Amino acid sequence: MSGHSKWSTIKRKKGAADAKRGKIFSRLSKDITLAAKNGGGDPDMNPKLRTVLLKARAENMPLDNIDRAIKKGTGELPGVVYEEFVYEGYAPHGVAVVVEVTTDNKNRAASEVRSTFSKNGGNLGGAGAVAFMFQRNGQFIISKEKTDEETLMDVALDAGAEDLKVEEEYFEVLAPLTEFDHVSQALSQAEIEPDNSELAYLPENLTPIASAEDAKQVMRLIDALDDLDDVQNVFHNADIPAEFLDDGE
Repeated sequence: MSGHSKWSTIKRKKGAADAKRGKIFSRLSKDITLAAKNGGGDPDMNPKLRTVLLKARAENMPLDNIDRAIKKGTGELPGVVYEEFVYEGYAPHGVAVVVEVTTDNKNRAASEVRSTFSKNGGNLGGAGAVAFMFQRNGQFIISKEKTDEETLMDVALDAGAEDLKVEEEYFEVLAPLTEFDHVSQALSQAEIEPDNSELAYLPENLTPIASAEDAKQVMRLIDALDDLDDVQNVFHNADIPAEFLDDGE
């Protein structure tokens, strides 16, 4: 079930407008710059950078943008200084939410996240408010159109993945944080391109959503947070049936 939310999000964002594409590139640029700053600009020596570059290429991010982001991280080009923060809170109907932020202005980011929770029926909490409800794992979401179960199992488990879940339209591969890069590399070498790969906050338990109207209220907050420029990822523990998501769009 932990992959249901991510797969639904992927499907809802298919065919996104150019503005959304620009937001994706902006997020990737920040990730690339941070990875290069912390581990150097050589992807062969920097697992974090290597993983982000795979995502950037999967999104068809222009090579010039990638090169510029790396050089900002290594100091070859001037650039802003980014910091990473995690905010926790609740959406309507008791849904736990974890928000990952990368920003050059902590005060601005905190104010925008707090305001967004407030305006959309949620509540921003302090550190540790909901993080205990989630487990940190490497997560790979892969469409069934891209591979078969036996091949994926051989590649992923041999590389250190701990679980492979088979859903109706996709596979979900889970890996310990320490094995995330190994699994990512193995998938790349096997030419299996994930629809999404990240270090995710996966809910230990899900909060059932009882109606399409409740789903709209929850997703209004999730989407508003996701639209903030400084927000990189939004994780939640809502169990929303696919038909409610469809009704809400």
